[in-house]
Amino acid sequence: MSEATETTPGPSAEAERAEAIRLLFARPWRFVRGIANSFDLPTVEAGGLEVAFAGRSNVGKSSLINALTGQSGLARTSNTPGRTQELNLFVPERDAGLTIVDMPGYGYAEAPKEKVDVWNRLIRNYLRGRPNLRRVYVLVDARHGVKPIDEEVMSILDKAAVSYQVVLTKMDKIKAAGVEKLLADTADKIRRRPAAYPDVIATSSEKGAGLDDLRAAIAGVIG
Repeated sequence: MSEATETTPGPSAEAERAEAIRLLFARPWRFVRGIANSFDLPTVEAGGLEVAFAGRSNVGKSSLINALTGQSGLARTSNTPGRTQELNLFVPERDAGLTIVDMPGYGYAEAPKEKVDVWNRLIRNYLRGRPNLRRVYVLVDARHGVKPIDEEVMSILDKAAVSYQVVLTKMDKIKAAGVEKLLADTADKIRRRPAAYPDVIATSSEKGAGLDDLRAAIAGVIG
């Protein structure tokens, strides 16, 4: 009688997916360039798929991108609102067909009107004419919740039929007792918006909370 051959079960599809997501964000990322005019954006064929990060000035976009990629100096951070004045493009080494776009912060009242107009025009042109843009992540400071200026941007995205998802930042600054209400209030504000993805992601760049959820969400929209 021949002996039975033992087989070692291979990794599950879920484990393989988790590893692929880990590798996507664990590889080195690099800054490509800043774009001040939408006409200077790379062609769809050259740039591959894109996800963009939008949010009010000083919401923590650069810090979140750095935490997401595990590179503290990738995106420039500043305590000065309005520092990001261009569309900043980031890609992983060994091209994975993905570009992260850091959009100029909006809602900075002290910026000169001419500069605000230029930023707004750049953002609108980008959102209207980018067929390879898979999703915009609208960052909202957890300490303040969704503000009218955030809702204005969501309305622009709704009108442009650009899929977006709300990401709460700086969750470590919120007391545990207020988290459930914050999540419920945020979900309620996007419930009837046609282009909004219903799930809200809660993150903390400083503590690392929610980063795996955000990585999985990005991997999900790019296939």
